[in-house]
Amino acid sequence: MAMASNWLYALAGGLLIGGGAALLLLLNGKLAGISGIAADVLRGSDGGGAWRIAFLLGLVTPALIFGLRDVEFAGGPGWLATSGLLVGLGTQIGSGCTSGHGVCGLSNLSARSLVATLTFMTAAVLTIFVVRQGLPA
Repeated sequence: MAMASNWLYALAGGLLIGGGAALLLLLNGKLAGISGIAADVLRGSDGGGAWRIAFLLGLVTPALIFGLRDVEFAGGPGWLATSGLLVGLGTQIGSGCTSGHGVCGLSNLSARSLVATLTFMTAAVLTIFVVRQGLPA
């Protein structure tokens, strides 16, 4: 039963992400690119930023309510902070993040988003391979 519930959680999460992105576009005319939303909040740009703060709070609220359970960050908080900074740098270089390119860009048939999504998915697969197999000596 645990195996079945895992895919159901993933399906429900995917439906919620897609539905949220669609609602934001339909009701507000904005793309749900999380890195762009977060960058605008941090920069204080665009006076109508209340929706951005609400969107970001909506992303973290479930973890605050339900907790992270037994989540451990490999390498500790230093690696976590370094990883976050590198992801932020990558989103600036790539003009967007996985949500912007993978969810919103692909649904808009953007060639740039297709290239970006293929690039970060390939990098993810290679990273997992290297981490699990170890670097050759």
